[in-house]
Amino acid sequence: MALYIITDCGSDLPPEIIKEFNLKVIPMKVYLDGVEYTDGANITPKEVFDKMRAGASAKTAQVTTQEFTDAFEEYAKDGHSLIYIAFSSGLSGTVNAANIAKDDILERYPEFDLTIIDTKCASTGFGMVVYNALLMLKEGASKEEIIKATQFYSQHMRHIFTVDDLEYLFRGGRVNRTSAFIGGLFGIKPILHVNEEGKLIPIAKVKGRQNAIKKIAQLACEQGVDLGSQLIGICHGDDLAAVETLKGHLKEMAGCNKFLVSYVGCTIGAHSGPGTLAVFFLNSKNPYEKYYNTI
Repeated sequence: MALYIITDCGSDLPPEIIKEFNLKVIPMKVYLDGVEYTDGANITPKEVFDKMRAGASAKTAQVTTQEFTDAFEEYAKDGHSLIYIAFSSGLSGTVNAANIAKDDILERYPEFDLTIIDTKCASTGFGMVVYNALLMLKEGASKEEIIKATQFYSQHMRHIFTVDDLEYLFRGGRVNRTSAFIGGLFGIKPILHVNEEGKLIPIAKVKGRQNAIKKIAQLACEQGVDLGSQLIGICHGDDLAAVETLKGHLKEMAGCNKFLVSYVGCTIGAHSGPGTLAVFFLNSKNPYEKYYNTI
């Protein structure tokens, strides 16, 4: 019996990591002007952002219970042990669908050893939780050790981000029409984070894109512990120049020199829009840092 780890596309891991670990990533659906796409299969994040810039309306759909049942059965029928690390329940009903599927699959495979972990995390912050678990699995850690570490990372991962256009957050119900209009008129950029319940919460407003990027770095330095020794996650909505600016601030302010950079994925990007920029880090000393030394 082998142990496997799977996740969903809300983790926004770089393609090279997915390939390196042969990681199964359960996709979600993205709809652009009513046309259905499968995240990670027949559309790229850049294509999503290009279409949104051109005015396309974007919607998404979570993984269905049947899709989870099918995915779990691949491992159950061969007697394997499985950890599914999941997108925040505060942002999606995906983990609820997974738990329903778990009940169904256990009726047919009662010996199946399946653990579902609700990370309460999103995007590359969620991806970094998964990445640590994959590194531990590669080094031969037990399932119990990986679960404990995953719970630690989930509880201590911090997300701070901004968007370039409030219109996309308005369409997703995150801000009202007045806030979106005023923000666009005066160049106001919101700073948001993901709270302990895994929900998006605004924490500041800054005028101008460059000031917003600097504010993100400042907040990371205030909230992070041993930030300079951490692997820092950064994701972006098709704006590599902003990534370099943010990295420069973090290097100057905290001596950061290890970064994991990724696109905001199709599913999350459909709600946050092009120009999204986020940083992810731990607010606690990392007892599992040694696993990153194997990178």
